[in-house]
Amino acid sequence: MFQLDRRDAVAILTMVHGKANAFDLEFSQGLTQQLEKLHASDARAVVVTSTGAIFSAGVDLVRLLNEGTGYIPGFLDALTDCFEAALLFPKPLVAAINGHAIAGGCILACCADRRVMAHGTGRVGVPELLVGVPFPAVALELLRQTVAPQYLQEIIYSAATFTDEEALRRGLVNELVEPAELLDRAVAHATRMAALPHEAFAISKQQFRSSLVERVRQSAVNEAAMKQYWTSPKALDAIRAYVDRTLKKKS
Repeated sequence: MFQLDRRDAVAILTMVHGKANAFDLEFSQGLTQQLEKLHASDARAVVVTSTGAIFSAGVDLVRLLNEGTGYIPGFLDALTDCFEAALLFPKPLVAAINGHAIAGGCILACCADRRVMAHGTGRVGVPELLVGVPFPAVALELLRQTVAPQYLQEIIYSAATFTDEEALRRGLVNELVEPAELLDRAVAHATRMAALPHEAFAISKQQFRSSLVERVRQSAVNEAAMKQYWTSPKALDAIRAYVDRTLKKKS
């Protein structure tokens, strides 16, 4: 599911989970484990990317429907743990977005300290409400801290996906580069941040994100309601309808 390479002090974590790097239980747990290993390693910074035309298409909705209600709560916990591991990763984390970053893929990118996208390769956005499900608290809080404030409600309530230039304007990505330059540019950003004093960077990052983490921790009641809704017949019907009109139509 993952390939690990190295350029001097920078580790390059490449996601290779099917065509779309869709989040399922094992992929979410695996990404958390990879980040934990990289935390303990001598790498001074990490670039996360993928191969092909998709950075990540978000939750594996087909798997979710096939597994049913017994699968969903544990999967949502693993997904939240994965995002929190990326969010709280103490070393510099750079996202090299090589293609579509949709739903959970967009949220994963928002966990990074810098988001570089290959120009003309895909769309970025969070269509959860179009799918028919509410956001986990960590996803909402990441968006709140990441994007330009005047675009936050539009990004959430429109359930739209945006072109790379629209995503740049809204703050979903920080920079656009030519596809051939993507990895080199992301590694350059990671190398620059890796050269900063490690402990000072980690403490500053923790301070910067502490209010976000606190808001997530205070959302326990809303989080319980979110999980309950994801397992409801209404939500599963909405997910099934979304899959039928989008994913299956493309196959």
